[in-house]
Amino acid sequence: MKIHEYQAKQLLRGFGVTTLRSVACFSVDEAVKAAGDLGGSVWVVKAQIHAGGRGKGGGVKIARSIDEVRDLSSNILGMQLKTHQTGAEGQKVRRLLIEEGADISKELYVGIVVDRGSQRVCVMVSPDGGMDIEEVAAKTPERIHKVYVDPDAGLTIQEADGLSRKMGIANASLAQSASMLQSLYKAFWALDASLVEINPMIVTGDGDVIALDAKMSFDENALFRHSELVALRDLEEEDPAEVEASKHDLSYISLDGDIGCLVNGAGLAMATMDAIKLFGGEPANFLDVGGGATTEKVTEAFKLMLRNPNLKAILVNIFGGIMRCDIIATGVVEAARQVKLAVPLVVRMKGTNEDIGRKLLAESGLPIISADNMGEAAQKIVAATRSAD
Repeated sequence: MKIHEYQAKQLLRGFGVTTLRSVACFSVDEAVKAAGDLGGSVWVVKAQIHAGGRGKGGGVKIARSIDEVRDLSSNILGMQLKTHQTGAEGQKVRRLLIEEGADISKELYVGIVVDRGSQRVCVMVSPDGGMDIEEVAAKTPERIHKVYVDPDAGLTIQEADGLSRKMGIANASLAQSASMLQSLYKAFWALDASLVEINPMIVTGDGDVIALDAKMSFDENALFRHSELVALRDLEEEDPAEVEASKHDLSYISLDGDIGCLVNGAGLAMATMDAIKLFGGEPANFLDVGGGATTEKVTEAFKLMLRNPNLKAILVNIFGGIMRCDIIATGVVEAARQVKLAVPLVVRMKGTNEDIGRKLLAESGLPIISADNMGEAAQKIVAATRSAD
């Protein structure tokens, strides 16, 4: 689950992270009032969307007068902001952050993620913060320094100090920088985050260390522990189909292809999509119905896939371990009837009660194409898609 910059900063301040004064706004008038309340002569008008690259996309602008705050807010609020993370369609800007200006001496990068290889939290820093951090990672990876944190010890002062020195922090600011890194790590750990990114973290002309930007994402499997985070969810920033899927405990992600996939188990879903691509097709979605799928759940899954106007066929690939094939078959038949399915449907089942499941499909009277293995299923669904062209 992602949140906005202003929300991330509010959370991080609770852990001792220093940020600039700022105000979240939902209208131009609110933005103008916020600039007046903040005072000063320079403000930054920031679009608030769940994507990086806002500056390059024209969503972050500097204003040097109240009139300029009004003009920039009018231009940014409501715009369809396109960045490398939004795709060609962009994302509508519904919120702004008005922030006081800063005297920036250095721009640095800090990122915290879970490293699956070491099974530890990784704290990454670079002396090259700012809008081109992706280019730094690609062309000069030696400029990114990492520490894999012992979960028992946490990020130690020695590690935080060492990372700060590798960022080129001056001695006078080392204590502030190390404290900032430790606070960020504590927030990451306490809130079950999957990402904390400060880009840039700045050093001002006076030597103060400040989080100028903030991005946070959270492990959705841990949200039951954090009702305060669930309250920050902005459904307008999410794919409507994915929001609907979450209501039915379905794991759904929209993709760009035309072959719908309904699978039980994330690993099998990934393998199914790979098989489709191997035989020349393109998956339209990732959809994991989980191990406890019911007829109702399968029906909702079909409805979600059929929302996609580009959908040309559906592949159901089920391994019946915990999930019985006959239950899935009943759900598939019921769903196909309810939604009046008009696209080709290929079903492959293996496991518990697969013979009963196959019989239910065969006796349904529906034009269901059966397959014995995943390769055959992928070939048949690609062929069905091409015949539909």
